[in-house]
Amino acid sequence: MFKKGWKGLNKRKVKVFLLFLLCSFLAWFLSNLSEPYESRANFVLNYKNLPDTLLLGNNAVNRIEAKIKTSGFKFLYYNFTNKRIDIDLSGIINRNGSYILTEDAVKKQMERQLSQSISLIDLDRRELKVDLYQVASKEIPIKANLDIQFRQNYILEGEPLINPTTVLVKGPKNEIDALTEIHTSEIELTDVSSDFSKDVLLVFPKTLDNSIFSINRASVSGKVAKFSEEVFDVPVQVVNFPEGYDVKTFPNAIKILCKATIGQLKVISANDFLVVADYKQRNNANDNVIFLEITKKPEKVHGVRLLENKINFVLERK
Repeated sequence: MFKKGWKGLNKRKVKVFLLFLLCSFLAWFLSNLSEPYESRANFVLNYKNLPDTLLLGNNAVNRIEAKIKTSGFKFLYYNFTNKRIDIDLSGIINRNGSYILTEDAVKKQMERQLSQSISLIDLDRRELKVDLYQVASKEIPIKANLDIQFRQNYILEGEPLINPTTVLVKGPKNEIDALTEIHTSEIELTDVSSDFSKDVLLVFPKTLDNSIFSINRASVSGKVAKFSEEVFDVPVQVVNFPEGYDVKTFPNAIKILCKATIGQLKVISANDFLVVADYKQRNNANDNVIFLEITKKPEKVHGVRLLENKINFVLERK
């Protein structure tokens, strides 16, 4: 019976009726959404500008509920998204060991970030208690962990450069007091013959559960230069010999092998070295041999070595 009645209807008229019904519903729905409403909405809290001596604890409140007045469109938006609110903690109050932001302080910060079409009526709490704890801080030097294999006759000219040179660590005093340096992850380079630069991660101790570091990466670079070798004849200076005697050494000059960059070797001379034979440092009082020591050498050379480490001597009365 129903099927016969449905077939008897004009299908075109039914479609037009349903279309008008849908349009009427949408018009009613949109009209209602444009009206102002009061309801509650949740906001995600993003803490910022912590004082230098404080860190955010693991139990910090990360959401707050507020009663607001706005259009239905806005409420529909808040039902599908989490609105983030920045909470500035630079003016936090320490009240008997608890860190507090008053309701007025929180509302003022929220109102500055909400659009003008939204009225903030009240919050779900009279004050915002923030989980913070006292920390110490100090600058820790960064050390490069280098494993470099140079091509033959190439060296690292000077120390590797690290940028930045330090990392700021903040945490409980008993955690960071023993911390003296932070290493980079290992840098492995082979057949190196030119300058290098690497951006690497820092390696932090796993035991520092409550500490944070200002950075987690650093840049390590080095200047690579070709080096050569040159032999210098350097006079031997004898010290601490007995009064009333002259000392003659055999030989009276010793050869020193110096490894340095080609540019350095051009300006180095025998006068840049001092080789000393200390009479008092003889192993045997009856021995006529004195061991040698280099007490002066040019700075930043790759290596300096005596080709002979001892000389013979004789004492002659004056």
